[in-house]
Amino acid sequence: MLDETGGGIRFIHHKGANDVLRFEDELLGHVPRLRRFAHAFARNSADADDLLQASVERALLRRDQWQPGTRLDSWMYRLMRNLWIDTARSEKRRLETFVAPEEGEHLGTSGDQEAAVELGNVGRAMQALPPEQREAVALVVIEGFAYREAAEILEVPIGTLTSRLARGREALLARLGEAA
Repeated sequence: MLDETGGGIRFIHHKGANDVLRFEDELLGHVPRLRRFAHAFARNSADADDLLQASVERALLRRDQWQPGTRLDSWMYRLMRNLWIDTARSEKRRLETFVAPEEGEHLGTSGDQEAAVELGNVGRAMQALPPEQREAVALVVIEGFAYREAAEILEVPIGTLTSRLARGREALLARLGEAA
């Protein structure tokens, strides 16, 4: 809010201004993990960055819906997932790719070509998973969430999460075994 009395312009901070700043600071701290999670849904890096940006914008607009005292990262993962689902529905297609195959193959130019090839294999294996399994694997294996937390983010019973995770891991191992 601006106060324009007395000829000068100055900001008047409302009572919750510190809460807003804390929210924004905490949100910024989660951006690297959110970017990795966005790659689990997006077709390529540009789409992942777009999803991340849209998610942060939505979080800032709806920060009053977040309950202080709860985990902001869990809220953000759920928000990002729901935004991705909304986008996929509006486009009438599912975004099925984890990492574009050509991106995974060109990551290592410093001499560690085996690691780059392996990363490309993992990206292609993740790409081949159904979205539900890919979400479960991304949250538990890549992001390190506990099963209960991941189930809450995905809004599924814990048994459903463990089933998706087991099938996803099994499929990944089978695909990576074929690639070896």
